[in-house]
Amino acid sequence: QVQLVESGGGLVQAGGSLRLSCAASGSIFSINRMGWYRQAPGKQRELVAAIASGGRSNYADSVKGRFTISRDNAKNTVYLQMNSLKPEDTAVYYCNADIGDSKGYVYLYWGQGTQVTVSS
Repeated sequence: QVQLVESGGGLVQAGGSLRLSCAASGSIFSINRMGWYRQAPGKQRELVAAIASGGRSNYADSVKGRFTISRDNAKNTVYLQMNSLKPEDTAVYYCNADIGDSKGYVYLYWGQGTQVTVSS
């Protein structure tokens, strides 16, 4: 069984910063891509940023230059540093990861989500 547990969400004023963490635990043989998504009320879930096992990352245009994704492979953890936050960044943020088992199968797992609210 594999779990992804997010932390670090909260309420912040516009222009402020937050750092989200997502730790994977359980029967993990390998972790490939890890990513952060977000879903605002009434909107579809969208990709915020993703990072490959080797460190290559990509970002949504709306967060480029403000958000930074990183990972600590020794801790099976992915981070999202969010700076210069805007009210439109308000959403539930979810992490996901492609995790391989000992038999070579790869499964996509999701965290439970953490609320980020940016006040104007």
